[in-house]
Amino acid sequence: MAEHSPTDIAQMPFEAALAELEEIVRKLEQGSVPLEESIRVYERGEALKKHCETLLKSAEARIEKIGLGSDGTARGTGPLDVEP
Repeated sequence: MAEHSPTDIAQMPFEAALAELEEIVRKLEQGSVPLEESIRVYERGEALKKHCETLLKSAEARIEKIGLGSDGTARGTGPLDVEP
């Protein structure tokens, strides 16, 4: 598993954080990790999960849907998840 210090999590791109989180889940599901290490990797997994959620929310906020007028021209933008 790629280990990073806790301060490195904030600098990780989404894909790297998600890959490490998936590795942590696999490791914990195997059940072969000693208790103390399980606690440590679980806590790191929680931090990675929060980081991924933050990055996703940020990306969602930047995505907009372009609204078209009846003549087919752009009339503005709005949130992606709002139906016209």
